[in-house]
Amino acid sequence: METSEEPLTCWLCSRPFETLIQWHHPVPKSKKGRGTVPVHPICHKTIHANYTNSELARIGNDAEVVRSDPAVEKFMRWVAGKPPDFHAPTRG
Repeated sequence: METSEEPLTCWLCSRPFETLIQWHHPVPKSKKGRGTVPVHPICHKTIHANYTNSELARIGNDAEVVRSDPAVEKFMRWVAGKPPDFHAPTRG
């Protein structure tokens, strides 16, 4: 019996990973968050460039709230066609 495992995808942009994976705490550790989700380094920087730890703690695990932010939506449209390990400076 063959098992097909779903490829790991980014919590923010839903693109697959190649070699670079970081683990993001949707609820920051400083706010008692324990769970982590896989994200690309560039997506991780985008999250923290647009949200404070207090804001992330209020949002929790709801990726759709983060994705619906206009700045994050613009980033996601831009990064959608990039290769999985693409990295570039992120504006704060």
